[in-house]
Amino acid sequence: MNAILQDLSTPKIVAAIEDNLFALIHALRKWPRAEVHDEVDIKWSMTDIPFPLFNSILRAQLAPEKIDVTIQSIISEAKSQNVPLLWWTGPATQPSDLGSHLERHGFVREGQMPGMAVDLANLNENLPMPGGLTIEQVRDDETRKQWIHVFAAGFEVPDFAADAFYDFMSYDDPEISLAYIGWLNGQPVATLQLALVAGVAGIYNVATLPAGRRKGIGAIMTLSPLQEARKRGYQVGILQASDMGVGLYRSLGFREYCQIGQYIWSSDHT
Repeated sequence: MNAILQDLSTPKIVAAIEDNLFALIHALRKWPRAEVHDEVDIKWSMTDIPFPLFNSILRAQLAPEKIDVTIQSIISEAKSQNVPLLWWTGPATQPSDLGSHLERHGFVREGQMPGMAVDLANLNENLPMPGGLTIEQVRDDETRKQWIHVFAAGFEVPDFAADAFYDFMSYDDPEISLAYIGWLNGQPVATLQLALVAGVAGIYNVATLPAGRRKGIGAIMTLSPLQEARKRGYQVGILQASDMGVGLYRSLGFREYCQIGQYIWSSDHT
């Protein structure tokens, strides 16, 4: 059940930022290409796709005696599939210094992203609409293909991973995972996904092609789905921001609540 978050205290919002991200594992469970391990002290996925996102580890809360054996076990599985791993950390991660243990086992720290949130009642909606821009929700296969093309180009995702992501999207629950595409003068230039999970509206996969940059398209692409979420009764929007996106999201009313870490393991690093 996805009860809408009513308590807007900082601890509840921090928990929702992580829980919305953790829903990636639940989504992967529906996908035949993924094997999902949902254990009491850790959640992780494994595929045969050599792209880190599809082999993710989240919500680790490991007792001291289980740290090394758990990390080694997951690395062993990745080696058998010949795939890289993406390990996410956050405020709920235990132990708090798990990152140092990961690095000891060959993981490379990719950095920290601010976990941000906004009270949807206080969104800055005083933004100009870029001329020629239209935004629509992806509802059919042809538009999904165009969405994937823009997403892959915007994030420089290799073709094999884009193809896998396209297949993964076809298993999304349309009630909680909504994709949006932005058109500039009839050409697809921007993407975004909205995850209505853990009682909040999560923003993911915001990409804009070079032809659409520096026109305010990213801000409007973010604002429009959040307005839709508000109409559905949601009170909080959340996201994990890139360095480039922090200023944009602050201009919409988002503020930082926590840090989300990423660590990558690859056979190339060992």
